[in-house]
Amino acid sequence: MSSSSSSAMEMEIFQYIDAHQSDFIKGRGQQHSGPPNCTFLPVQGLKEWVAVESNSVQPHLRNEVMQMMALAAERLATLGATVNLANNLLPDGQVLPLPSVILGELGKDPQNPTACFYGHVDVQPAKKEDGWNTDPYTLTEIDGNLYGRGATDNKGPVLAWINEVETFRALKLTMPVNFKFVIEGMEEAGSLELEKLLDEENQGFFSDVDYIVISDNLWLSNKKPALTYGSRGNACFFVEVECGSKDLHSGTFGGITHEPLLDSLVDSTGPIQIPGIYDSVAALTEKERKLYESIEFDLEEHRNNCGRNTPTPVALLLSIHGIEGAFHEPGIKTVIPAKVIGKFSIRQVPHMDLLVVKEQRNSPNKLEVSMPLGAKPWLADANNPLYKAARRAIKTVLIFVEDPDFIYDGSAIPVARMLQTVAQRSVMMLPTGAADDREHSQNEKISRLNGKPLTLLARLGLDDA
Repeated sequence: MSSSSSSAMEMEIFQYIDAHQSDFIKGRGQQHSGPPNCTFLPVQGLKEWVAVESNSVQPHLRNEVMQMMALAAERLATLGATVNLANNLLPDGQVLPLPSVILGELGKDPQNPTACFYGHVDVQPAKKEDGWNTDPYTLTEIDGNLYGRGATDNKGPVLAWINEVETFRALKLTMPVNFKFVIEGMEEAGSLELEKLLDEENQGFFSDVDYIVISDNLWLSNKKPALTYGSRGNACFFVEVECGSKDLHSGTFGGITHEPLLDSLVDSTGPIQIPGIYDSVAALTEKERKLYESIEFDLEEHRNNCGRNTPTPVALLLSIHGIEGAFHEPGIKTVIPAKVIGKFSIRQVPHMDLLVVKEQRNSPNKLEVSMPLGAKPWLADANNPLYKAARRAIKTVLIFVEDPDFIYDGSAIPVARMLQTVAQRSVMMLPTGAADDREHSQNEKISRLNGKPLTLLARLGLDDA
């Protein structure tokens, strides 16, 4: 394709997306007026998707998750995709049904590469009384920002990819790649049984996939796009500390018994105090260090985004999430508990060995450590063709004229490593959310501008990678 015809196609795509943003946000029915060369299809908007309380964490909302999966399947089918709702079965003994996983396919041209997009349409819990300024399940636009649970994690990005395909179809443009979609509804609950299902599809659904793209994380900046080439792992621990057979009066026994405390896990500056925890951490290479030189990172902006008065960044990988057994109601109960269970997690970086956590026995009390959940870090090659293509695609979009940041994400996104391991394909993370989008938090939002970096990925990204 010549550069002039390529530019003309780009402008046609941009103009269509700009003209139909309201459709992508609010939705539209079958009837729509427009240029004669366009084919208009019914569009479910982000507003309709956000309205579904597809909270996968709370069992009583499982039907909402299933409704959301049905909406996503319908949206893909409207575009002409072949949609398989693959059953996702729970292990024996568990009766709560799991939603099916969408395995969608659009295009089978053997001359084109095949790109597989992964996303999820379940969300974290949200209530207005938690501190939301608006109803979390009513998409609300304020100053170009779209507020609602799932707007950025992950319903908005999933729809952005689907809307990109819709744009090609509406303009009757030939898709330069074959698309496959893996969309699930249990990511926020740990992607239950997904790895088993993907492994079963390895020789079928994934057999002709060339690349896998995930848009389920954020930029490091509020304004500058990013490409993510790695993410931390996350392991959750229960530590049960028993210092006696009964609760004790803190006045009589305080100071003369070893109490079940957790404050020795970290010191005042952040480092974990578990011996050997850092011994296997991978060293920062010079090549990776150079990637960080051009990253746009504003510490004051970061403070505002997290809502904490953190004076300087600290190397804090451990978080305490709760304590069972200690008195937690209003008021004071002056007892030393006989046993407490502390819940904490450690964010892993490459090569960190968490087995050393379970081996610690530096306490006169009875100590039991268990790890109910463990997700390892994920790492990709930022110089492979997929990342080079995505960099070019982002630079081509008119509002982004510079190279994106290449970042290592602090969040754990287990599906990236899962897909890379099971499918044995290159995986790339293409974030769409800005750093201040507040995923999992109150007033989650996405900006109208944030879907733009996706626009040309399919055409410019994969056709010559």
